[in-house]
Amino acid sequence: MATAKIQPLSAQKSLPSAGRFGVYGGRYVPETLMAALQELEAHYEKAKRDQSFQRRLDELLRTYAGRPTPLFFAQRLTKKLGGAKIYLKREDLLHTGAHKINNCLGQGLLVARMGKHRVIAETGAGQHGVATATVCALLGFECVVYMGTEDMRRQELNVFRMRLLGATVTAVDAGSRTLKDAISEAMRDWTTNIHTTHYILGSVLGAHPYPMMIRDFQSVIGKEARKQMVAAEGRLPDCLVACVGGGSNAMGLFYAFMNDTKVKMVGVEAGGLGVNSGKHAARFSGGKPGVLQGTMTYLLQDGDGQINLTHSVSAGLDYAAVGPEHSYLREIGRATYTSATDDEAMAAFDLLAREEGIVPALESAHAIAHIVKIAPAMKKNQILLVNLSGRGDKDVQQVARMRGITL
Repeated sequence: MATAKIQPLSAQKSLPSAGRFGVYGGRYVPETLMAALQELEAHYEKAKRDQSFQRRLDELLRTYAGRPTPLFFAQRLTKKLGGAKIYLKREDLLHTGAHKINNCLGQGLLVARMGKHRVIAETGAGQHGVATATVCALLGFECVVYMGTEDMRRQELNVFRMRLLGATVTAVDAGSRTLKDAISEAMRDWTTNIHTTHYILGSVLGAHPYPMMIRDFQSVIGKEARKQMVAAEGRLPDCLVACVGGGSNAMGLFYAFMNDTKVKMVGVEAGGLGVNSGKHAARFSGGKPGVLQGTMTYLLQDGDGQINLTHSVSAGLDYAAVGPEHSYLREIGRATYTSATDDEAMAAFDLLAREEGIVPALESAHAIAHIVKIAPAMKKNQILLVNLSGRGDKDVQQVARMRGITL
């Protein structure tokens, strides 16, 4: 796939039309999918203004998913690192174990609104697949989840959970056998079955309206955290930190603070074996703008525009592209992006477990790894707010295997 040539954001006088974040985003799909995307956009725009839809979603988030999630002061971790106060937004305490349920409940209600009965999804770490299968069981939809065989190997527990919930888990053995290939297969399915099927995309990726819509569904994270932070400390945090694969948990946290320019926002990508190794998923360190799976954004590609293979110890961050709004936030300087290596994430996984009794998802451990780097250099009266996007139950078997431990 050839790299798209784009006009630098600095050369533009105003933001382009809906569906764009600066020059990023858009709708790059086959003609067969245009009608389905337009239908989805129209239903979503109506749902946003429909108070009954919003009340039903709020009710499910509260009584089914377990919102609001708490804001936790990590006292021992703060003392251990010796710098800024560290707060964790506990998305790991949600039903199904991660932030993914926020988006799946919203899209599930849209499926019912559109009168469709079949849902497809893709998953890497398995958390989005589990959340989708959960919502389909709740609302009575047929569910098919596409998952790369490499990710199925790494996330055996979540594969079993999806099947237990009644989903068909379809193995994808093409390409890197990870999230990129699962998305491609899901899109092929959708193209064939658009009249009966809705594709519940899992992150702020893909063609418009997905990045905007999923950000909106996940923005409950930041809205809650903002109020909770003011209640706890009487002010906003100095810095927000979240891991970034596609980037929905990060956008969910960042969005409520977008106009608070004194609040720094940091996204942490998967550094894998190091950005100089070529085995990573750090799109902003090693990528450039192009088009992948419906959207223009930063992605990892070679000189001919072919998508590079990626690597991360965390299946949920192992993807060649990042959400287009993240590309925009980086370009205008509102957010900064860095990376943590596999080894740093594994060390952070252990650290949080031992200091706070919380086992984080390997994805979330990347955010904790960045905290380890920056907290000691900050003042004791400064505040770091970390989105703990998921819990690490799903990763225990993989970590044990990597350490030669038989469970």
